[in-house]
Amino acid sequence: MDLLTVKHVTKQYVGHKALDDVSLAIPRGSVYGLLGPNGAGKTTLIRIINRITAPDSGQVFFGDRELAPADIYRIGYLPEERGLYKKMKVGEQAIFFARLKGLSRREAIARLKTWFSKFGITDWWDKKVEELSKGMAQKVQFIVTILHKPELLIFDEPFSGFDPINAELLKNEILALRDAGSTVIFSTHNMSSVEEICDHITLINKSHNILSGNVDEIRRQHGANIFEVAYRGDEEALRRAVADRCDWLDGSQSESVYRTVKLQMRNDADVRPVIAAANEAVELRSFHEIIPSMNDIFIKAVNGKL
Repeated sequence: MDLLTVKHVTKQYVGHKALDDVSLAIPRGSVYGLLGPNGAGKTTLIRIINRITAPDSGQVFFGDRELAPADIYRIGYLPEERGLYKKMKVGEQAIFFARLKGLSRREAIARLKTWFSKFGITDWWDKKVEELSKGMAQKVQFIVTILHKPELLIFDEPFSGFDPINAELLKNEILALRDAGSTVIFSTHNMSSVEEICDHITLINKSHNILSGNVDEIRRQHGANIFEVAYRGDEEALRRAVADRCDWLDGSQSESVYRTVKLQMRNDADVRPVIAAANEAVELRSFHEIIPSMNDIFIKAVNGKL
């Protein structure tokens, strides 16, 4: 069952249509990538889901009913524009935000202490926010976002400003939250992150949903039937063996005794016969399909070349 469903949402500002008949469905217990170039409409959609603004037309459903004001307590939102009160102490500010989400002070402190320990920032509890580095401040905001255990988590560029070690820490926590039952909307421009953690994506461009689906299925769907072959033996023998079923794109001498070549199959059914023919002609080391990256797909889709 889908946790969140957006149906035919349109939002118009003065002289600009931010969203134009956008629909999508976010499966429960998944990490859902919300992608698009700057100005595409992602932030507007996130604001509508958070009830910060309302659509001009269309509906948003939380589970089996329309999104209601009380549902904001079931949502955790980490915006791209970070905001903490610089003069407050870190611990007191975290408690303040937790209380806004409905936690008692006692419960807030208990949960915060656990998360501060996990993220290695316990020593900063009584320091002022202005003393925090950017990365530490982001850890605090991440903790506050997830502290009340919301069903839906929305992260807008959560890895921005993090070094690789802390980005990996955050990625693992997001996946752990998903595995524990949370549903995550993940808005980013980092396509490698999409491949690592997203189960499904929607790509919005110029206010429209232009691509939605399972990440692995999308990548395979937009592949070009190109395979990379590593082999040892006579190149001409291999060329002759596969010539009637595929096109020879390029070849190169590898650092080892093996050579590599890219072959494009003319039909899906040709893969197994080509493997068999190649195996008879040369010593095969590997034979694998080259799947396009989400970065390649993103660029082609936005440029209308997908």
